[in-house]
Amino acid sequence: MGETKFHEKRPLNPNAKNAAPEEEKPEGHIVAQFQSAEGDFETPALNLPIATTTEELQLLLNQLLNQEDDPLPYSFFVDEQEVVSGIYKDVIKGQNKSTENVIKILYQPQAIFKVRAVTRCSSTLSGHTEAILSVVFSPDGTQLASGSGDKTVRIWDLNTETPQFTLTGHTNWVETVAWSPDGSILASGAIGDALKAHKNCITSISWEPMHSNAECNRFASSSKDGTVKIWDAKTRRVLMTFGSHTAPVMCVKWGGEGLIYSASRDKTIKVWDAKDGKLVRSLDGHGHWVNHLALSTEFILRTGCFDHKGTTYSTKEAAQQAALQRYLDAKKKEPERLVSCSDDFTMFLWEPFKNKRPIARMTGHQQAVNHVSYSPDGRLIASASFDKSIKLWDGKTGKFLTTLRGHVGAVYQVCWSSDSRMLISGSKDSTLKIWDLKTKKLKFDLPGHEDEVYSVDWSPSGNKVASGGKDRKLKILYILYIFIFYQLIINFWRINWLIIKNSRLHLYLI
Repeated sequence: MGETKFHEKRPLNPNAKNAAPEEEKPEGHIVAQFQSAEGDFETPALNLPIATTTEELQLLLNQLLNQEDDPLPYSFFVDEQEVVSGIYKDVIKGQNKSTENVIKILYQPQAIFKVRAVTRCSSTLSGHTEAILSVVFSPDGTQLASGSGDKTVRIWDLNTETPQFTLTGHTNWVETVAWSPDGSILASGAIGDALKAHKNCITSISWEPMHSNAECNRFASSSKDGTVKIWDAKTRRVLMTFGSHTAPVMCVKWGGEGLIYSASRDKTIKVWDAKDGKLVRSLDGHGHWVNHLALSTEFILRTGCFDHKGTTYSTKEAAQQAALQRYLDAKKKEPERLVSCSDDFTMFLWEPFKNKRPIARMTGHQQAVNHVSYSPDGRLIASASFDKSIKLWDGKTGKFLTTLRGHVGAVYQVCWSSDSRMLISGSKDSTLKIWDLKTKKLKFDLPGHEDEVYSVDWSPSGNKVASGGKDRKLKILYILYIFIFYQLIINFWRINWLIIKNSRLHLYLI
């Protein structure tokens, strides 16, 4: 008689001939152990079904950490690979892990808010008469400054999207602008002008962190004259000059551990004591000009006491304590890490507070690496190169993760969303692109600029993006901004639509 053959597939619904069969739920168990990313806490070994999803891991971990009343979102990793869907798909099947061995699942807290991606520009702002070289949001995200080749700096009203102030005084191109951590002072740099001390153009400005100085009145400037200078913004005087470099200094960063870092075309990175200006050590290894530096704590140092909740403080001391707590929470028990990029196509990852030997030499780019940026959570590094690509690296080990391709011109700058879930890039090809860090793929392509995009910044509050470039236009994009407060998995969503588009930008020292 007719036998039913096992390879014949029958529709689950007799009325739907093309209906797909239900996917069988995998059976079995694994022995797993949760471990914090810092390695300072481990849970007991647990017997978990291999069908456990990431949502179920979230619930279980919050229960083990006694956080059921106020649960937090976490990312999970097994052997440095993120568990996106669940144990079976990403670990057992994806990594060919045996169910007989104990599997260690590293967990790391995510931001408790989520930023939605920009999809289009809302407006194009004109005003600058030359290329916009720098755009920077204030630490609280309420103000926007732009510096330009027209020798001016503009402060923009983000509510009306019109120029609020035009700052004049520079006699040359404004190459950099930077807000103090409390948002009360804006410094801009060009050649000479206002605070006259450098003998050549100013390439970079970095303010002393708020947790180190409640007054927020000191900043460092680097110059092509080969020096780094420390300024008092209130007295407008130079406090110290660092002069050990033998070529132009292209970048300076004021770290949170009392150290100042400077990168130079003499192929070295110098580490200075911020208190007395003494040279602590020299970081050697690059074979060509060092173009840029980024710190693992940079987002926290930039934003000071300001968080996504918009908390305000009645005194400078209270704000300083809040900034200190945010810094300690972000850094945890780990040392501050530094990443450098160079014209030698490479990057180096350092722990300068400990020693002068690099953690890793990061190779893979085919042309000069122009810009590097740490994600706000310190977990990832993004690098932008003239080879038209963006590469992602592990922020702790320097291990290469993936390449993001899509630009058809050199990538000039990259910037992270405040929740570390997205990345935006500006390029010579006149486009902005938003990348999804979960899928490691392009999320949105944002044309609109008429020429090269030199500078892009994502508001620390997460709800705005600004870009400027050779077309002398500033684009402002208001973003759908969603706060996610978790109870069980997600407790509450708060939505704000915001969009930011083109406008012209300029830089100054004030």
